[in-house]
Amino acid sequence: MLNLTINGKAIQVEEGTTILQAARDNGIYIPTLCYDEAVKVYGACGLCVVEAQGMPKLLRSCSAKCSEGMVINTESERVVHSRKIAMELLMSAHDGDCIAPCQLNCPARTDCQGYVGLIANGEYDSAIRLIKNKISLPASIGRVCPHPCESACRRKNVDEAISIAQLKAFAADVDLNGEKYIPEKSAPTGKRIAIIGGGPAGLTAAYKLAIMGHEVAIYDMMEKMGGMLRYGIPQYRLPKEILDKEISIIEGLGVKMNNGFKLGREITIDGLKSVYDAVIVAVGAWQSSSMRTPGEELDGVYGGIDFLRSVILGEPVEIGESVAICGGGNTAMDACRTAVRLGAKNVYVVYRRTRNEMPAEKIEIDEAEEEGVQYKFLTNPISFNGENGKVKSITLQVMELGEPDESGRRSPVPVEGKTEEIAIDSVIMAIGQKLVKEDVAELELTDRGNIKADIDTFETNIDGVFAIGDATNRGASIAIEAIGEANRCSVAVDAYLKGEEIDTRVPYISRRDEEIIDYSSKEKCERKRPKVLDAEYRRNNFDEVCLGYTEEEAQAEASRCLECGCREYFKCKLLNVAQRYDINPARFKGEMPQKYTANSNEFIERNSAKCILCGLCVRSCKEVMNISAIGLMGRGFKTEVAPAFNLPLDQTKCTNCGLCVQLCPTGALTEKSALKKQVPLNEDYSVKTVDINGESAQVLVGKYNGKTVSVSPFDDKARKADISREDLFELGK
Repeated sequence: MLNLTINGKAIQVEEGTTILQAARDNGIYIPTLCYDEAVKVYGACGLCVVEAQGMPKLLRSCSAKCSEGMVINTESERVVHSRKIAMELLMSAHDGDCIAPCQLNCPARTDCQGYVGLIANGEYDSAIRLIKNKISLPASIGRVCPHPCESACRRKNVDEAISIAQLKAFAADVDLNGEKYIPEKSAPTGKRIAIIGGGPAGLTAAYKLAIMGHEVAIYDMMEKMGGMLRYGIPQYRLPKEILDKEISIIEGLGVKMNNGFKLGREITIDGLKSVYDAVIVAVGAWQSSSMRTPGEELDGVYGGIDFLRSVILGEPVEIGESVAICGGGNTAMDACRTAVRLGAKNVYVVYRRTRNEMPAEKIEIDEAEEEGVQYKFLTNPISFNGENGKVKSITLQVMELGEPDESGRRSPVPVEGKTEEIAIDSVIMAIGQKLVKEDVAELELTDRGNIKADIDTFETNIDGVFAIGDATNRGASIAIEAIGEANRCSVAVDAYLKGEEIDTRVPYISRRDEEIIDYSSKEKCERKRPKVLDAEYRRNNFDEVCLGYTEEEAQAEASRCLECGCREYFKCKLLNVAQRYDINPARFKGEMPQKYTANSNEFIERNSAKCILCGLCVRSCKEVMNISAIGLMGRGFKTEVAPAFNLPLDQTKCTNCGLCVQLCPTGALTEKSALKKQVPLNEDYSVKTVDINGESAQVLVGKYNGKTVSVSPFDDKARKADISREDLFELGK
């Protein structure tokens, strides 16, 4: 036996043991991507280096043997520096997406690709479970979200983006109309949390914290929960019956709902803090923004959210027959379409840019026009004119587009001396909303008049008080932004209550260069559009306009997904190591040595662009299976793994054993049966415990159409067993 020290720990090992094995046997982690006990040592990745006292060079622990008295450091400054360079070199030539662009662009980081794939395969129960990892109100959000996920969808580079939000609503509706999914709660923690505000942020935080085992109570100033989802979104877009069902699920988790409690009136932050262990302020932005236009004080001039709230409460303000809506966002669209339904004959949308620059969703703009709304593009109000204190007309400055502003949109500039006046009975200003500062007098505010909250922990100036949503930092935004903040805040509050720190470091992920992606081989397939009510019918009532997808339509639309994100994300050894270090592969960026190509047979898909040339697939195919269906072709940066003579896999000796797939540390090799459902292990791809030579071992079993098509060793016992492939296959069956 040899005596040595690794990271200050004295250990004994048998003579001939490698440093890597000695470390593993003693629970000490050393990263490696090219090592496996089933094959000979290769030393290709360069990640397993360690520093030995008294030795000038770093040692590759996979091959270096232990010696008496050795003192090893596996995480010294030199070691970490070397590993970072090795990882940067590997990742600079790794052409793949860890996470799909749609998910990255979702403020709540919803696994869009995952649930879209599950819907495509008819697995609606699994889809809603995946969605509800992030979104507690999917049926509601699916109807109203402006879906930033879709703007990042790569399918639009082929034809049109996937209808991700509509698919979310479909899966959620299936759930609401069946046995509603209710997540399992953790054991009670004994901690109590008060949430002020029952909008999407407050409800989401309550949902997440209740699942964590905390006792949660929401206090809201309105008669019912829902916030702007209830009091700012018209019934024709979001039926409140749907919202009620989703809120009842949150209440079913044990969340106490207290309505009619306004901050600064019935409750105070200090008062709640004396009773609860933590307080989350999610009061929203309930004050319409001013346009600073002369005449705003006249009767008949209303704020956008004030107008919408009055209608939803059943007490609509008087708007008359001619209405001007100022603004180009979704609130403006909600206001103008609501005005139509209230009977207004002339409804104008005044917007200072053109139709192309409108931030509202295109479908909202188009459907409003179908319902009779008239657009006054390139005009800007310069005065609201009144008579006897009541607005009678609006004077518009004619505009033209100048240079682009900071957002990239061309700035509107006045056309000197050119104006227009239109007679109106009311004006609705739909240009934004803000926090009612008086409600949060106990908290420190930003220069913009919003609650100041830490961007990572969401803590305010008062210990144990957190703030999220439209009331904080940058102000009002879309509901999915508030939901994303609520998810992250829940983790921060949970850590606060446990006395723990949260990791705010942004882990590394690989992203493809959008400019080099080739879509020429993708077949065009038209986006499935759900049916909507006829324009003439819908303008006379508040029935839900969109009728949603049928099951057949939903599966067809979901099947259009290009599946950009890596299916091996949760198992990827390459990513696991990359995220341990702060790396910058861009500094080694150059021409990609491999093309983004796919080569597959009936069961295995091979993508050489994700390959890091670790050699495990080549060596296992040769040394373990004695087949050599694939090999290393070329030299230097042009080297790639390929079948002999670059033949397709199904024209080689490959037996579909799956060993190469199992050992691959990236997503370069994937079993097709696992691809079908886009989950790492499922009924078509599972681990089975079998008896091999009297010992319990595990094998990886692949099935296709219910039949066993491949069995490969999964653990060390199975790999080292002296057993033929035929016998292994019989055991797997």
